[in-house]
Amino acid sequence: MQRILFICCGNICRSTMAESVFTELARRAGRAGEFVIDSAATSTEEIGNPPHHGTVAKLREVRIPVVAHRARQVRRAEYGNWDRIVYMDAENARGLRRIFDDDPDGKITRLLDWIERPGDVADPWYTGNFDATYRDVLAGCTAMLEQL
Repeated sequence: MQRILFICCGNICRSTMAESVFTELARRAGRAGEFVIDSAATSTEEIGNPPHHGTVAKLREVRIPVVAHRARQVRRAEYGNWDRIVYMDAENARGLRRIFDDDPDGKITRLLDWIERPGDVADPWYTGNFDATYRDVLAGCTAMLEQL
């Protein structure tokens, strides 16, 4: 069983979207039983809040169920619980370094490093563009599922 934790800043937009998308892609592929999926934040800003309404609206539009979720911050003690810790952008990478100090097992990766055109997943909290975020999240999650 692969244990995957998706990470973003507040855990209400991108990481929650990735958790929902990957969960649904694995289900559709008949592979849901192979994975434990969760998401978390590097910051404390949104702890306890539900997914952002823009994330919920986009996922409903594309008929992907939104996972039941409340934002939480990843804890240092969790490092050993996950096979993969997948972040969205350089800010998240800095936050993870602050929390974990190191990645001795090489389990921390950027989502779009799984595709042929690596880069950051833009934060729709700032851009307002949930369509672009969804396209990137879908591409990254699809590639990751195919490679695992």
